[in-house]
Amino acid sequence: MSQTDLKTDQRFMRMALRLARRGLGRVAPNPAVGCLLVNQGRIVGRGWTQPGGRPHAETVALERAGPLAKGATAYVTLEPCSHHGKTPPCCDALIKAGISRVVSALQDPDERVNGRGLEILREAGVEVVEKICESEALDANIGFVESKTIDKPLVTLKMATSLDGKIATTTGSSQWITGPQARRYGHMLRAKNDAIMVGIGTVLADDPELSCRIPGLTEYSPIRIVADTRLRIPLTSQLFKTVRDIPLWIVTVAGNDPERIDAIRNLGADVIEVEATESGLPDLKHTLSILSDKGITRLLVEGGSHLQASLIKEELADRLMWFRAAKVIGGDGISVFQSIGLKNVSDAPILELEGTHRLGEDQLERYFLRN
Repeated sequence: MSQTDLKTDQRFMRMALRLARRGLGRVAPNPAVGCLLVNQGRIVGRGWTQPGGRPHAETVALERAGPLAKGATAYVTLEPCSHHGKTPPCCDALIKAGISRVVSALQDPDERVNGRGLEILREAGVEVVEKICESEALDANIGFVESKTIDKPLVTLKMATSLDGKIATTTGSSQWITGPQARRYGHMLRAKNDAIMVGIGTVLADDPELSCRIPGLTEYSPIRIVADTRLRIPLTSQLFKTVRDIPLWIVTVAGNDPERIDAIRNLGADVIEVEATESGLPDLKHTLSILSDKGITRLLVEGGSHLQASLIKEELADRLMWFRAAKVIGGDGISVFQSIGLKNVSDAPILELEGTHRLGEDQLERYFLRN
């Protein structure tokens, strides 16, 4: 492939990736895929995975292109599926439409596909080019990839603190540490994740609704999950007031009062029992495995300090979104993290700064955790 052809493929693939990202937080348990159909240099069809996971990106793009798909190149951010599920295989649809060339960014790790889709295309005489913008495609769908390879969703920790890392004053006062721009960005993060998780301490302290309150995105509020060992969640909380509109899952351990469990379920929430640690708390690795099995690919964890510290300590967190306000609360404030049991600085988790940007008077820092 010439450098000119490579640059052309990369340009169109990056367009397809922008389409794919429109599905983040809306398509679980499916991956968020983008598809761009190009015929003689002209874009003839665009598609991305639709809410709920269907129809797939390729199906949408082919429908929009109609007869112009014949002889076109399909830029697909993830290998076209090759298995029969609720819809026919996308690789078959591309072949039937007369697509002459398929450019793929990332191989599908699903064991039902895993290279078979590209193989079927080649067997049908379709030219196949792989791994164009592969790292960018992996970044867009890392949650789906992790769910298929290591049985956990992408875990992103989100926190809003003062400059010295405090989430509240000594009296518990915390509203509002960050400004409106940062809070709005936080709500957009919720819309880009399949589920949002907090500990019971956060529920008891703040009585949050954990919804996406941005006009136009309210219908994309994620599933709410509360880690609650002894089912202390108040049945009159904001979470239950909205449970008929936004799903609520309570993660707990065995041994709770059956009548309490029935009361929670009768209100519309789901109670999920997981394995317990030696201290009696929900085992987080097992919790993430169950959430992955239930179709969660992207999990946003907003609190509390014990839950987030445990995810870091157990090397289960992948990313960190840190909103810092230009305020100082002082040593008697409540710290964003509880103890993770460090004795030596050399044992501290390593974070890699991905980027920063201003949100009004606040600063957002984005980190990867090197697990």
